[in-house]
Amino acid sequence: MGVLVFNYHPASTSCLNFKKPPSPIFLCQVRIVSSTNRSRSFRRSLKMSQSVSPQNLAVKQQELVIPNKYGERLVGVLHDAESSEIVVLCHGFRSTKDDPSMVNLAVALQNEGISAFRFDFAGNGESEGSFQYGNYWREADDLRAVVQYFCGANHAVGAILGHSKGGSVVLLYASKYNDIRTFVNVSGRYDLKGGIEDRLGKDYMEKIMQDGFIDVKNKTGDVEYRVTEESLMDRLNTNMHDACLQIDMECSVLTIHGSSDKIIPLQDAHEFDKIIPNHKLHVVEGANHGYTNHQAELVSVVLDFVKASLKQDHPGTQQ
Repeated sequence: MGVLVFNYHPASTSCLNFKKPPSPIFLCQVRIVSSTNRSRSFRRSLKMSQSVSPQNLAVKQQELVIPNKYGERLVGVLHDAESSEIVVLCHGFRSTKDDPSMVNLAVALQNEGISAFRFDFAGNGESEGSFQYGNYWREADDLRAVVQYFCGANHAVGAILGHSKGGSVVLLYASKYNDIRTFVNVSGRYDLKGGIEDRLGKDYMEKIMQDGFIDVKNKTGDVEYRVTEESLMDRLNTNMHDACLQIDMECSVLTIHGSSDKIIPLQDAHEFDKIIPNHKLHVVEGANHGYTNHQAELVSVVLDFVKASLKQDHPGTQQ
């Protein structure tokens, strides 16, 4: 494990101007990932009946550790295509950077000559911190730390993509900051009150007010995670409708959603389509929440949108 020193600027700085911000100095741990080990990781991750063939696996990848504003270490993998632009990929609820869709998208972008970075939110995967049921705005803070890091490391964040909860988080980010112009929301939730009964039971509010928490167990009775009253209220008080109304017209947003999604209904995607001003909606017919049998279409739609957006932002850039 080595240590590289990059310039880092904590102020709100547009990443679209390619200018490297001045000091102060910022430390980030970096580990070069073996192409052989990473190849095994890719093959373990791509467990779906229709996957994207990961080509050129010997390309450059780095494991980065970036501290968030709370002092927690966020762990991610940079797929370095040596491009000035980079696409940041955000996983969903109780998932990680190694989710098959995150890996497939990162590999596909890298193969197209576009760098990609997939990382674990705090409390998930290899990152530090404790898992919380809500944390939508706090995860937007994690994303902010990642964006600011790359703004100070000779990269311009050209687009941000999030899946499921990550999709909602990237839209919250877009509503609060005005430094990124391209966002992809893959199966994000519009109504954050939805889906709670499915996980916590119909009487979840009564239970949590009585005990202060609810332990969510798996089929064998083991506790998978704990939902505290504070984290539940954090989710219930996060208003996606109001946030999306704040997204600037200059932001280009693509929502992708599967027609057979049983976790987050397709109607949520249509609600986003109604209120986000500069918005496109692509429905993947027959796809479930994880796009298990539709990875190729997911990747193709994302690549077309991202490449078109980068070309529009920087018409002189050659891919």
